[in-house]
Order: sequence, then structure tokens, then C-alpha cells
Amino acid sequence: MKITLEEAVEKLMAAKKLLITAHVNPDGDAIGSTLALAAFLRGRGKEATVMIDDRVPKNLLFLPGSDKIVRPEEGKKADAELLVILDTSPDRIGEVEKAAAGLPVLNLDHHISNDGKADFLYNDNRAAAAEIIFEIVDRFGGEFTPDVATPIYTGLATDTGFFKFSNTRPETLRAAARLLEAGVRPEKVSEALEEKPEALVRGQAAALQTMELSYGGRVAGLYLDRELATSLDTTEGFIDFVRVIEGVDIAVLVKCMDENFCRVSVRSKGLDVSKVAMKFGGGGHIRAAGFSVKKPLAEAKKDVLEALGEVLK
Repeated sequence: MKITLEEAVEKLMAAKKLLITAHVNPDGDAIGSTLALAAFLRGRGKEATVMIDDRVPKNLLFLPGSDKIVRPEEGKKADAELLVILDTSPDRIGEVEKAAAGLPVLNLDHHISNDGKADFLYNDNRAAAAEIIFEIVDRFGGEFTPDVATPIYTGLATDTGFFKFSNTRPETLRAAARLLEAGVRPEKVSEALEEKPEALVRGQAAALQTMELSYGGRVAGLYLDRELATSLDTTEGFIDFVRVIEGVDIAVLVKCMDENFCRVSVRSKGLDVSKVAMKFGGGGHIRAAGFSVKKPLAEAKKDVLEALGEVLK
């Protein structure tokens, strides 16, 4: 059921114990928005736990509260009254779904591909899920403490490419300005996000060696085998290395995480790649989307390229 932001906040305030989650393979917006909401709710006297079914990327461990994020334990149910899903629809939260079985679901999202299957859904066209959390804090009596402001700013910055992408709106920049006034240090955030261990830089170099151009140079892809993909703590930003190539309309990153399981990220310069993601059971935006393919790397690559070819027609 679709609800208003006011009704969403009523749901948040009615619960004493809340479980907050986001999608697997979390990015800056997923981690930032969950941590910020948890901090806001704790400030209102709530018990709020962030549970993510994946590792937190090392470059996001600087965020306050990141050390308190937990992972689901097999066979253990979460002690909560409400499951709050941010930055995705319920089908992309992994094993958290089992840990939260039976709980009512409140979904706060900004993706047009949201499947609408949550008990309560607030879905609005924002730059990031973190922008929704900003409005909740701003309009409903919250305070932009460092534990709230820094994660929100991180979500805004990462989902907009540091305010370069087309989803950057005047409201986004006004929110960022308010967060800076609250004490966020943008240079500290960017330094933390951009800092990489030597192994990751070498991994980027290895990933670039897999680059292939298809459809006359209109699609640029990186195709990481299992050994390379699983050796990397994160592949955030890898796809942008090939997206900027002259003549490329779509960039794709395919990572083989297991023998018959690949994760796929797609970016475009204007074409609607959300339709491709939805075809494979994923989601996202017109210009940025993600999904999984339960096939080996070679087969997943073939299927993804065929689907992208349809978009190019």
C-alpha cells in the first residue's frame, strides 16, 4: 500500500523496536541512509538495529555507527516490531528477509522499479534514499547530529556522483548545504570514500584488462571472473572507468560471485537501463540499475549483452 511521508513517519514512531535494512551489495546510499535513520530513531528513544546481508565496504567504515551493523544469523529471528527497508524493494535484502519473517514491512525508496510489494510503501523520485531521510529528520523534529548528518551527506554524494549526475536537483544541493552547515566536512567524506588499499588499485587494473566493447563501441563492459570478483572488497566506481569512453552509450559490469551466480551493474548516458534490470528481477533508475543472473559468467555475459542490444535498437 502506498502511503505519504507523514504516514511513514507515523509507522516509525509507533514502533519501539525497529529493524532497518537495505539491499545486498550495499553502496554509500544504502549504508548512509540506514545508519542515519537508525541514529534519528535512537534520538527519539527507539531501539533501532541495522542489519545488512553483506559486508560493509571498507571505504564506508568511517561512518558513525557502521561498527554496529549486524548480519543475519541462520535460524535466528530478529527482535523487532517493524522491518524498515531502504533504497530497494523487499526482494533484494537477502537473508534479512528470513530474519524478519512475519514482521510488517515499511519500505522507503527512490527507485522507479520498486515492485510495490511492501505492506507500506513510500516511493518518491529523489536523488537518493538519504534525501528521504533528510526530509524526515528536517520535518519531524530531528537534529542533524554528526551521526545523522554525515551518513546522509554520504548517501547524497555517492548516489549523485558527487553531485555530477542528472539526478542532482536544486533540493539535493540545498540539503547538502544544510548538512555542511550542521558540520559535515565534505573533504573528509570524499577522502574516506576515495582512499583505496593497494590491492584494490591493482584489482582495478586487473578489471580493466577484461574490458570489451560491443555493438560498434556503444556498450563497454567489464567481466570479472570469480577469482577476481571475490578478491575485491568493493567494485564501487569501476563501471565509471568505461562509461566515460567516447562513443559509449551503456557501461556494464558483470561479476561472477559463485559458479552459477553473477552480479550485474549497468549505467547509461541517457538510455533506459532500468527495463533491463527489471527483466532479470532487479531494479534501479533509468540511467543506473543492478540485478543478478543465476548463471556462469559466460552465459550471464551473453544474456546481458543480448538484453542491452534490445535497448540500443
